[in-house]
Amino acid sequence: MQEIITYSIVVLAVVFLVRKFFFKTKKDTNCNKGCNCG
Repeated sequence: MQEIITYSIVVLAVVFLVRKFFFKTKKDTNCNKGCNCG
């Protein structure tokens, strides 16, 4: 049971970091193209 919880936490952390990284790069590319930034 503890292994399942540990793997779930690790997967969620990785997904969170990957999404954060990709959204950050997406915003940067949009800003470089001259789109409205917020």
